[in-house]
Formats: sequence, C-alpha cells, structure tokens
Amino acid sequence: MRVAFLVAPEGVEQVELTEPWQAVGDAGGERALISTEGGRVQAFNHLDKGDTFPVDRTVAASTVGEYDALVLPGGVANPDFLRTDPAAVALVKDFFEAGKPVAAICHAPWTLIEADVVRGRTLTSWPSLRTDLRNAGATWVDEQVKVCTSAPSTLITSRNPDDLKAFCAALVQEFSDFSG
Repeated sequence: MRVAFLVAPEGVEQVELTEPWQAVGDAGGERALISTEGGRVQAFNHLDKGDTFPVDRTVAASTVGEYDALVLPGGVANPDFLRTDPAAVALVKDFFEAGKPVAAICHAPWTLIEADVVRGRTLTSWPSLRTDLRNAGATWVDEQVKVCTSAPSTLITSRNPDDLKAFCAALVQEFSDFSG
C-alpha cells in the first residue's frame, strides 16, 4: 500500500503525523509526505515547535492515482491552513471521488468539510468541530475511532492523540483491506 500524508508547511501535530507514519511503515506500506510547499514541514507538540520533516512531494506534483490511501493528521493550524488551499482541498476530494480510504484525526476534518465530503457520513473529531461537522451534514459521535464505510470511500476518524493506538490499528486494517 502506498499512503499519502497531507500536511501544511507548519502546524501539524507531530504525534498525529509520526505515529500513523510508523504504523503504515510497520505494516509494510510506502509513505509519502505531501505539502503545499516543498522543503521541510514544521511540526508542533501542542503549541511548542517540534521536529521538522522533509516533504516528499508537493500537492501540485501529486495525483490521487499515485496512492492507495490518504492520512490527514491534525493540529489546529494544519487543517486550517489546508482548507484555504484550493489544490489541497481538491486532492482530498479526489481521494473520495476515487473511492480510496481516508483517515483523519483531531482537527483534520476541517479540511474534509471544505472538500464537501462529510455530508451523510458519521465521524468523530476534536469536540470543538462537532457543530461544524453537523452544519456540513455529518453525524458526529464521541468515539475513540469511527470507521464510516459509506460510498464512495471509507473514512476513519479519531478525536485526539489519546486515540492514536485505535486510530492507527483501524487505518492500517482498512488500508490493507483496500490495497490487498
């Protein structure tokens, strides 16, 4: 399985990037870090700067056909930036239209809302997104991990870093089922 991780140039919650990244790698998957700009992305540990990570490809140089699945890590600033970038939003929408699985944690569903892919789906997120998701036509639940298999694409969501173990297990399972 080849998995794209889409992040902004700065603001991704580090653990929400690194733990799923590790889980996909441990499952034998290929990973690519995609961002709106080349170079390195600045991760954060809540409000404090964390590590930087090299970008493998820019959004402009990426297509959904190159990947089997998509991961959207959270952090407040990360999805807020991504949802204002038309090319990033289009890439997210393309994954759904292609029927490929997508996993999003914490604040990442903000980008899903902008891509208009949550209507009629059931998902979870950081609690402050509950109203945004409901207003976008989704059903919000307070669960550690939620797998929504509504057509055309499977969506795996979790609330926060405390849910990472369950989130990683679910996304690896769903991604493996899809690509295997």
